[in-house]
Amino acid sequence: MFVGIGGLSSTLPPHPNTDRKTTSNMRNRVVIENVRPEVDQGTHFIKRIPGELVTVTAAIFGDGHDHVRASLLYRHEKQKRWSEVFMQESLNDEWAASFRVEEKGFYHYKIAGWIDHLLHWYDGFLKKQEAGQDMKVELQIGAKLLRQTAEGYPKSKADDLLSMADELEAEGQYDAAVQRVLSPGFKQIVESTPMKQFETVYDHNLRVRVGWEKEMFSTWYEVFPRSTSQRPGKPGTFKDVEALLPRVEEMGFDVLYLPPIHPIGKVNRKGKNNSTNAGEGEPGSPWAIGSDEGGHKAVHPELGTLEDYQSLIAAAKERGIDIAFDLAFQCAPDHPYIKEHPEWFLWRPDGTIAYAENPPKKYQDIVPINFETEDWKNLWEELKSVILYWCEAGVRIFRVDNPHTKPFRFWEWAIAEVQKEYPDTIFLSEAFTRPKIMAELAKVGFNQSYTYFTWRNTRAELEEYMTELTRTELRDYFRPNFWPNTPDILAYELMNAGPGTFAKRFVLAATLSSSYGMYGPSYEFMENTPNTNGKEEYLNSEKYETRFYDWSHRNRLTDLITKVNHIRKAQPALQDTWNIHFTRTDNEALMSYIKLTDDRSNIIWCIVNFDVNHRQSGFTEVPKQLLGIDGNVNLKVTDLLTGDTYHWFNEWNYIELNPDHTPAHIFLVEWNNRH
Repeated sequence: MFVGIGGLSSTLPPHPNTDRKTTSNMRNRVVIENVRPEVDQGTHFIKRIPGELVTVTAAIFGDGHDHVRASLLYRHEKQKRWSEVFMQESLNDEWAASFRVEEKGFYHYKIAGWIDHLLHWYDGFLKKQEAGQDMKVELQIGAKLLRQTAEGYPKSKADDLLSMADELEAEGQYDAAVQRVLSPGFKQIVESTPMKQFETVYDHNLRVRVGWEKEMFSTWYEVFPRSTSQRPGKPGTFKDVEALLPRVEEMGFDVLYLPPIHPIGKVNRKGKNNSTNAGEGEPGSPWAIGSDEGGHKAVHPELGTLEDYQSLIAAAKERGIDIAFDLAFQCAPDHPYIKEHPEWFLWRPDGTIAYAENPPKKYQDIVPINFETEDWKNLWEELKSVILYWCEAGVRIFRVDNPHTKPFRFWEWAIAEVQKEYPDTIFLSEAFTRPKIMAELAKVGFNQSYTYFTWRNTRAELEEYMTELTRTELRDYFRPNFWPNTPDILAYELMNAGPGTFAKRFVLAATLSSSYGMYGPSYEFMENTPNTNGKEEYLNSEKYETRFYDWSHRNRLTDLITKVNHIRKAQPALQDTWNIHFTRTDNEALMSYIKLTDDRSNIIWCIVNFDVNHRQSGFTEVPKQLLGIDGNVNLKVTDLLTGDTYHWFNEWNYIELNPDHTPAHIFLVEWNNRH
């Protein structure tokens, strides 16, 4: 209860900024709202890597005409003291400030706002003095405010404020006192040591998780280890994968992703083209995990031993490559868990175990885990132990299969628990599902996410999708990883497509997003034959059979992939997804976009021909404001794919792309004469 004015008793509604940890009192006059970035009122954290900026904006205002001030405060979780950055006001009570994260781990940030009576007095003093008014009383008011301000600062700063107050009230020094207030030094004191009273503090547990640089920039190549043998008819092993590493390194990939390496179920094993009856010697789908040979903590004996796998991890790291592990929490019908923990699964009334279904699809070789089991705590702990087991073996990147079919809260807990022990662990969410579900998985901790890139084909679709990813709230927690194909998906655009389509889709994936991946040999060797069922599936899918590839083979696409990957590593602008700016062309078949570093020291300009069959030409506009050009255009642009150099002197410049030669320009932009 509160006794109000005139003795009226009332219960006041909560202050608008008092939820969670926002502090205020009844004399508070500043409102802070619409804080960005803030994910679900601080329920989830935002994501950055070392060196990135965190720019915080908010609507901040107070009653009346008194001057409002605001600060952005931040600290690393290891620090006790907060660092302070004064926020700057723009139009319509919008405020902003930034801080740069340098150390991995969690940063906390909050906003404080207050009425600054000292600044308000100072601004009024300048106006009154300019109008020729007598300032004796104003000097006395200023001296009093300086003394009040000093009470909030440590002795060194307080002494400066008190000394200045004495100067304003010095006997017979009126003119000197006025000139003191008008001096640059006085202005600097007022701005750097504000008078803080009755602060509103917006503290909604706002956090930034600063992770491994590879969370932002990575280049993935997927290969089935059983298909890496150099000899036809003999399944590949971890040793064969290790022999493939020089080729992966040469092509510029830094993540080699292997589908599940565990024993494959023998009960209900799938055969060629997803047949429900596997023939003699058919290997089955590696996503049907577990048999009498072991479960999620075992390796398929045909691939080798755990020691062989660890040797592969170590050999890859020496080449700057990480081996990505496929984490698929599902079981084959003969997985050891089913006998050991039948309570973790669903059973039909006839006593048979329920296999996975997505009607009308049936996955007879896979049994889903029942996360609603009464024994859920032990289930969660066991699954966490699986992740930690492979972390201890040397894995640091997990591609997680179908995470959207497991509880969000499980992933939030498991990822946080694992990253406490192994902070540099990356989890990629393989969830091609509804947007809000994909977003929630990113919020609860997944470091990267599969996307809808696979189905965004036109210039307009891609520009709209990239704008959604980079200019909305998604930018702060959803890190896209673009894949033009997967073992499950032969996109319609790639069906029976020629080299031009494969080249175009690759360049788009590799330059629009800072992380991209491909189902490697299938894409590189331009496999394009669809299944006859009319779905986006490969005929004779490698999921159900062992392939033999000629790993010495090279083609036009191999060379393009290699060149672009090395360009990506050399050009910092391509190592960021958020710095993309679409620019205008006069030909809709030509999409133009620029990526640039914060200081414009590296500028990459990509122009892609969406017509894979015909030469296209047109003009592209130079975005002078974006590039910081005040006068005439005078640019040198070098195509990093061909080595050709052009000099642009006009605001619109001619371009031409022949898909039989190259699908795109990747220009390095420099100034001919910049002083």
